[in-house]
Amino acid sequence: MAKGNRVLVTLECTEARKEGVPPSRYGTTKNKTKTTEKLEKMKYNKFLRRHTLHREVK
Repeated sequence: MAKGNRVLVTLECTEARKEGVPPSRYGTTKNKTKTTEKLEKMKYNKFLRRHTLHREVK
């Protein structure tokens, strides 16, 4: 069985720390050979109750 190119990554809210609330985190996968830069997605933050930018963290 071959190993896949997909790796698990964590997306963390960029606006939550500035506002003093806990950051929301989402887990997802990405293809490490085709997507070399860090992922950025608009996701819902339940603490701020709105959609915010989430970036990939290590």
